[in-house]
Amino acid sequence: MDWSQELLGSTIWLVKAMAITLLVSAVAIRLLTRHTLWGKQFWRLAGEFFLPAKNGWRPLLAILLILLITLAGVRVNVLFSNWYNGMYTALQKWDAKLFWSSMWIFVALATVHVGRSLLEYYLQQAFVIRWRQWLNEGMLKRWLNRQAYYRTAHLENPSDNPDQRIQQDIASFVSSSLSLSMGVIDALVSTFEFTLILWGLSGVLTLFGVDIPRGMVFMVYVYVIIATVLAFRIGKPLIRLNFLNEKLGADYRYSLIRLREYGESVAFYRGEAVEGRTLRHRFDNIIDNVWQIVFRSLKFSGFNLVVSQTAAVFPFLIQAKRFFAKQISLGDMVQTAQAFGQLQGNLSFFRSAYDSFAEYKAVLDRLTGFMDAVEAAAHLPQPHHTLREAGLTLHGLNVRRPDKLPLLSKLDLTLEGGQALLIRGPSGSGKTTLLRAIAGLWPYCDGQMQHPWPDQLLFLSQRPYLPLGTLRDALYYPNQASHDDSGAVAALQAVHLGHLADKLDVDTDWSHTLSLGEQQRLAFGRLLLTAPRVAFLDEATSAMDEGLEDALYRLLRERLPHTTLISVGHRSTLLAHHDQQLLLEGGGNWQLQPT
Repeated sequence: MDWSQELLGSTIWLVKAMAITLLVSAVAIRLLTRHTLWGKQFWRLAGEFFLPAKNGWRPLLAILLILLITLAGVRVNVLFSNWYNGMYTALQKWDAKLFWSSMWIFVALATVHVGRSLLEYYLQQAFVIRWRQWLNEGMLKRWLNRQAYYRTAHLENPSDNPDQRIQQDIASFVSSSLSLSMGVIDALVSTFEFTLILWGLSGVLTLFGVDIPRGMVFMVYVYVIIATVLAFRIGKPLIRLNFLNEKLGADYRYSLIRLREYGESVAFYRGEAVEGRTLRHRFDNIIDNVWQIVFRSLKFSGFNLVVSQTAAVFPFLIQAKRFFAKQISLGDMVQTAQAFGQLQGNLSFFRSAYDSFAEYKAVLDRLTGFMDAVEAAAHLPQPHHTLREAGLTLHGLNVRRPDKLPLLSKLDLTLEGGQALLIRGPSGSGKTTLLRAIAGLWPYCDGQMQHPWPDQLLFLSQRPYLPLGTLRDALYYPNQASHDDSGAVAALQAVHLGHLADKLDVDTDWSHTLSLGEQQRLAFGRLLLTAPRVAFLDEATSAMDEGLEDALYRLLRERLPHTTLISVGHRSTLLAHHDQQLLLEGGGNWQLQPT
């Protein structure tokens, strides 16, 4: 081998390999995305990332550079194979000059190899990070758009553990997509190159009295194909087991989070035994599945180890006769073993990486299942909304339970700016559901609605939502703009929370710091600061005494005289603060009366 010409030769090889790889890859991608389920799933998740019209040229240029670096790695391995031959031949011939010359060649090859490996790592990680950012942003938009995070709960088959799919599965999908695709390309190109090397080193193989020219090449292909087919049969159950492992783990994690969230209620009930049984049952399901993975992996890994160990001595056994007959040199013998190992490893890529492909397929199923749920939620029915300057109009509104039984039938209602309506009725008659329907959250309804822009509506629930962050963030939620202290302090004092005025910038979990009554008062402060056109109060004073409730409602009517109030509550004392009451009688019946 003429090492002085190798730089030019390797450059030409890279250009040819890049052109052929791009052509074959383009055809393969087109076929896979059109004719295979997992190819369609991949393109659905990531297709727009690689389209210049959608996302610019940067991702395509990055993947082309990574591909070039991967092919350069194949070429370096081929050069190392030739170097081994020359070095061992020098040793066999006792040629010191050739030996030391080969050492300098090794220094050059090793330097290129180290630099290429570090550059490949950086490029791949940078690409993965940007791809993950893009995909995470896309998933978050889908999850938040049209309140899919809430509406998916009303699907017949909702997506389980969406938090895991956004946080964990996206990262796994991106890293696995790149590693597996580059692994396939590396394996295929290396297979071609080392087949040529082994073809030149192979002689006649006599098998059962039959002479087979270049027999070693055919033997390695037969050997690996049989091993791969058997490995696929052994490893196939790992796809389902890995899917279940992620699902069961997420279910167990959710149960732990839920126990923390409702810790006070569980403690009051002394429900530790019940919660413990639930947690242990879900954990036992994880362990049972893990044991199944262990036993299946033992079979799969054991088979792979047997195949790999057998392959380690196979080329020496085949070439031993030619070596001792002095038909080949020691360098040829070593390069044969090295080329055989490379070829066997490359051909075995799909067998060795089967569990990775199994996990990847499970991730594809989870992410596309998540997207299916989001798209299905977007197609759930909802009433027709039109805009009006102030107040609220409902015309022919029908609200049903999920089982299609009516809660409200043909509700007609008009409220002008500044008017107040109290909704009353027995438990289960649909009071809160009516508010959900008006907000566009309840899919089992139809009719016409007129109200101001959504950002001019504010809903106060029985247990107010307090975001993570400072007390100021909780007070102004969902308005994220900065505000001065005077308005916030005045609002706290107005709702009898003046003792919290010096804690506006304290960052803590306020939903666990404040009592329910304090949280409800804080929500009234939020209402005063937001001053919406229409406010919905769903049992918003249930944790207050009647005196405090009366004071806060009087405050609202005084400070927000043009805001339309719609309250849900059971106390008759609320009637004094409302102009009309809507009585829900169940079965779709209702009455609208003055107070």
